Amino acid sequence: MRRKIAAGNWKMNGTSAALAELAAMAADLPKEPPKVVICPPAPLLFRAVEATRTTGISIGAQDCHMQASGAFTGDISAEMVADTGAAYVIVGHSERRDAHEETNADVRNKAEAAHAAGLTPIICIGEALEDREANNTLDIIGGQLAGSLPDDVSASNTVVAYEPIWAIGTGKVPSLEQIVEVHDYIRAELVHRYGNTIGNAVPLLYGGSVKADNAALIFEAENVDGALVGGASLKAADFIPIVAALAKS
Repeated sequence: MRRKIAAGNWKMNGTSAALAELAAMAADLPKEPPKVVICPPAPLLFRAVEATRTTGISIGAQDCHMQASGAFTGDISAEMVADTGAAYVIVGHSERRDAHEETNADVRNKAEAAHAAGLTPIICIGEALEDREANNTLDIIGGQLAGSLPDDVSASNTVVAYEPIWAIGTGKVPSLEQIVEVHDYIRAELVHRYGNTIGNAVPLLYGGSVKADNAALIFEAENVDGALVGGASLKAADFIPIVAALAKS
């Protein structure tokens, strides 16, 4: 059985006061929760790890550099992330691919750096609105999968997140049929590249305007193993219902 994962990406939101939400989340987790991962801004990583040490919540970073060290002002290596006690790191988020012009090769190198540091990368892929409207979604997704995923992917060291760019923070959500089509395609591509055992076991998350009122429907899809949640992960009151829906799926 594949791992169910509810991951929250706080993006550039939150100061020390926001750590209280972690305690609120931990207090309201379902009796048998899925894996819960919160990715706060880098300055909060150490304190977030300490705040969740005795809870069922894991902590991840939002990005890492592909190099272990060097003259990269403002960047954070995977080893530095691991040193905080964090266990996960998001790589290839569309906001990084767009604003920082990260390529598939960059994302793959970051994922490999994460593996070397003992972190689990959550590798993001997704198409833009123009790709969706031109019926190029699967071509884009296939290219990102081929270029962004390392060769040493396993069910225990990698998570893949499908986030259609046009649905991130917009309130627009693909139909269940569209989500199923892409997740089934990703699963088939993983099986083709890594074989049945690994390909069928890597967790696949959906991200893009996931909220309490649509989570249960999204989790009905066979190859959706959880969610990568943005704004709705900032508050326990918004995030825990999503976690509960995943636990019931």
